[in-house]
Amino acid sequence: MLIGELARRTGVSARLLRYYESQGLLEAGRGSNGYRNYGEDAVVTVRQVRALLEAGLSTEVIRAVLPCAQGELPDFDWCVDVRAILDRELAATDERIDTLRRSRGALSEILSRPGGRRLVRVQQ
Repeated sequence: MLIGELARRTGVSARLLRYYESQGLLEAGRGSNGYRNYGEDAVVTVRQVRALLEAGLSTEVIRAVLPCAQGELPDFDWCVDVRAILDRELAATDERIDTLRRSRGALSEILSRPGGRRLVRVQQ
């Protein structure tokens, strides 16, 4: 199928599909006319990529775990290192959440302080 058909079937723009290809997440053959030609499995692959991006994984991590993905959600065949990679990503996400909570607490504390007597306009 051509890139336009893949875009229509997955709801992902052709530009983004080309990006996925440049990141090694999607493979396309080339027709005699030079156009990209995708197999039927590309629909599932794009849906897997979208689900993994939604989970907060980088394209680098997705490239590492995608060969073990099965189904659109995806499920995983626990290939060598996949569980370890995803465990590290979960730990990093937890760390970012903790950092954001601390930042939120500090900002909330600043906002809860009584204000001064005059208003000062701050440039943004």
